[in-house]
Parts: sequence; C-alpha cells; structure tokens
Amino acid sequence: MVGIIGVLIALVLLMYLAYRGISVLILAPLMAVLAVLFEWGTPVMASFTQIFMTAVGGFIILYFPLFLLGAIFGKLMDDSGSAQSIAGWTIARFGRRRSVLAVVLSCAVLTYGGVSLFVVAFAIYPIAAALFRENGIPKRIIPAAIALGAFTFTMTALPGTPAIQNAIPMPFFGTTPFAAPFLGIITAAIMFTLGMLWLNRQYRVAMERQEGYGDHEDSNPQADRMMREHAEGEGFDIAELNRKSMPADLPGFWIALLPIIIVIAMNYLFSMIVIPAMDTSYLDLPQYGETEVDAVKGIWAIISALVISIAALSLLNRKRLSSFIETVDAGANAAVLPIFNTASLVGFGAVIASLAAFEIIRSGVMNIGGENPLISLAISVNILAGITGSASGGMSIALQTLGSGYVQVAQDNGVSLELMHRVTTVATGGLDSLPHNGAIITLLSICKLTHRESYKDIFITAVVVPLFSLVVLIILGTLFGSF
Repeated sequence: MVGIIGVLIALVLLMYLAYRGISVLILAPLMAVLAVLFEWGTPVMASFTQIFMTAVGGFIILYFPLFLLGAIFGKLMDDSGSAQSIAGWTIARFGRRRSVLAVVLSCAVLTYGGVSLFVVAFAIYPIAAALFRENGIPKRIIPAAIALGAFTFTMTALPGTPAIQNAIPMPFFGTTPFAAPFLGIITAAIMFTLGMLWLNRQYRVAMERQEGYGDHEDSNPQADRMMREHAEGEGFDIAELNRKSMPADLPGFWIALLPIIIVIAMNYLFSMIVIPAMDTSYLDLPQYGETEVDAVKGIWAIISALVISIAALSLLNRKRLSSFIETVDAGANAAVLPIFNTASLVGFGAVIASLAAFEIIRSGVMNIGGENPLISLAISVNILAGITGSASGGMSIALQTLGSGYVQVAQDNGVSLELMHRVTTVATGGLDSLPHNGAIITLLSICKLTHRESYKDIFITAVVVPLFSLVVLIILGTLFGSF
C-alpha cells in the first residue's frame, strides 16, 4: 500500500511541478527516485543507473533519427517559406466565409506532412490574425482553430502521419504507420467534422453578437519566457526556433506542397512494398539485435521518407535557403531537448514498472474493460498523457510499463495489433491537451491570449472531440475488428 502511495505522489508531483515550469529532465529522475524510496529495500542507485538510464538510452537509440529528421524537415519548410506559401494559398482559396476552415486545413496539411506543430503555429498565426481582423472574426477562436488542425486528427488518427505519436507504438506492436487505415480515416473525419461544427457555431454566435475581432495588440510571435519554459515536448524545442525574414519569392503552392506529398508517398512505399520485399534475414544475427523486420520496418519507412523529402525540399528551394547549414543546424539542435524530455519520461515509467507496487496497479489497469484490452489501453494512455502533459510521454510510459501485457492480452482475445496501434495513437490526443500541456501554453503565448479567453474552445476541439472519437473507434474496432 505504501508503495502505491509513493507512485501516486510521484505522478502528482510530476504533473504539478512540470506545470510550474521545472524541466522534465530534472523531474523525471527525481520523481522516479522518490517512488523507489517508498519501497523499502529497493536499491536506489541501481534503479537509477540500471533501469532509468537503460530505458532512456533505449528510447533515444530507437527514435532519435525521427526527432532529428522531423525537426530538420520542419525548419527547412519554415525557412524556405514553404509553410507560409501553403498557408497563404489555402486561406486565399477559401476566403472570408470560410476563414476558420482555411486555418484548420492549413494546419492539417502541414502537420500531416511532418511539420512540427510549433513551426505550424508560428507560420499560421500571423496569417490567421490578419484574416480574422479583416473579417471581424474574434481573435479568441484562432488558438482552437490551430489546435484542431495541428494537435488532433493529423497527429494521431490519419494513417501514414510521420508524427512521433504514430511512430512510438510500431516497435511494440510490429506495425507500420498505416495501421488500421480506414478506422483511422473514419476517426479523423469525426474529429474534423465535430471540431468544425463547434468552431462554426462559435463563429455564428460571435457574428450575431457583432463581437468583432476584439481589442488586441498584435505583435510578431516570439519565444518569450513562458514559451521557453513549457514548449519542450512534442518534437521541437521552441528556443531553437529563431525566426528569419521570409525569402523575397515564396515558392509556389505545388512546389511547397511537393515535399509533404513525398513524405506520405514514400512512407507508404517503403512500409508496404519496399521493406517487406527486402531480404532481412540478417536481422537474426546478434550484431543486428536478433530482431524481426516487423519491429523495425515502420521506423525504417519514416526515416527513408523524411530523408528523401528533405533532399527534395532542399533542391527545390536551394536559392531560397540562403543559410542552408544554419537552418539544418538549428533543426538538428531543436531535436535534442524534446527527445531527452520524452526519454526521461520513459525512464520514469521503467522505474515505476520495476516496483513491486506496480504489479497491483498493473493488474487493476489490465482488468479494466474485461476481455477487451482496447478499453484498458485507451484509459491508461489517456490518463498518463494527461498527467505528464505530453502525448508522446504518456504513450511511452504506458507502453513501457504495460506494452508486453497488452500484446499478450490482444493475442489471447484475437484483437488485431494494428487496431491496438491505432487506439494507442488516438488515445494520446485528449487529456494531453489539458491546461498544463506545453503545446497549449505555447500556442496561447504565440497568439498573445490567455486561458480565460480561449481555452474553452480548445477544450472542446482538442479534448472533448478526440475523446468522443476515441470511444467511436473502440466501438467500431470491437464490432468489426481492424480495417
């Protein structure tokens, strides 16, 4: 009982102190040690060096290329003007009556193509602010529109997204980025539709009240103190996002969009055709980890897709990228802090899983939902994502501590591992967007708005709607299996 209390205290302190701005790099090992101290006789130093650090190293070894390449790709899209070109073209095509839809779709296209949500928020906000001001739409709706397009269905539900949320489950379940594709598309459609219905309702109510844009001092977004304290999680380090003046000639829409198309197309080609056709028998050898291709093909596919897309993006914009080495360096530097933050949370989860008290917690969690592991999986991932304020962090802890158990239960009950993958990714989007989430705090800071002004709409579009979509996904998966 004392051990369980220690685990709960460690989790609560992790959430509270992270919200207060203390780095997860410091908190995760400290809270892990605190939990160990509640279990008398458990060696503290061995838990730290042999469990915590081993788990941290394993996560970095597996996922560092994805963080690195994703950050470089996003920085190149930003500095080349490609992100701004896509946003401008989309907004220009939809015009005044569909301004909210234009912002959502602009964010969706960029994040589905692998551009960091922080880059997207920086790129879209100035355009959205000008559009909303011109058309008398309340500025308070902008964060929710960006959140719907950048934080929800493109990051978790749509098959093939190179987002880290879609990559982390692959080694655990032996799946690809395109796991349960049609279920993912249906879930994404529900998120998009319900989110737009809410935002359009808010827009109509504001128009009827003649609310207008509001009295705001709009300045260029910059990485202020609050953003630097909190924006450390989902694939980017805000401190490395040094804004540059845009190239004089922005790339055309199709030139800007082509690298994103390449990411998705190459991802599918490598994961579904090229890698399965390769002779990978050498993976049985000790020097290659004595593993199977199913455990690595998803990671290999995303790496290959991002490398090719980065090369294409660089060639297409070689004249616009006046400081190419500086851009790549900034992107590479931006990958370091996020992966270490997430890896530290994985280490925390590994230590918790090693404690005797966790067996009681594990049994209780695994029994939720009876013989349907989808329910237990969804609840555990969502709660941990909410506690940590991080989709990838919550998912990593859940899979690190319970992943093997879920695989076994799924196999025993005939539940598809592809379905398990999709439920896991969708479950990361929901409670992760509670007020203490770093991405939410950063988004509001970029928009120069407060939680009081804008969080209600964010809560509906990024918490309530994804949770409802998750319930529908579980029901469909339970009734019809993976498809």
